Amino acid sequence: MKFETMMLKGFFVAGLLVCALALGGMLSSHVSAPESVASNVSAHR
Repeated sequence: MKFETMMLKGFFVAGLLVCALALGGMLSSHVSAPESVASNVSAHR
């Protein structure tokens, strides 16, 4: 029973880590996207 519990906890922690990394990547890309668009627009003017 302890082995199964450790496996479940491991998968749970791994899932949370993957979700946190994906969410962090999306947030950082959305934050930097308007800045890159603004710099591209100002560079083309």
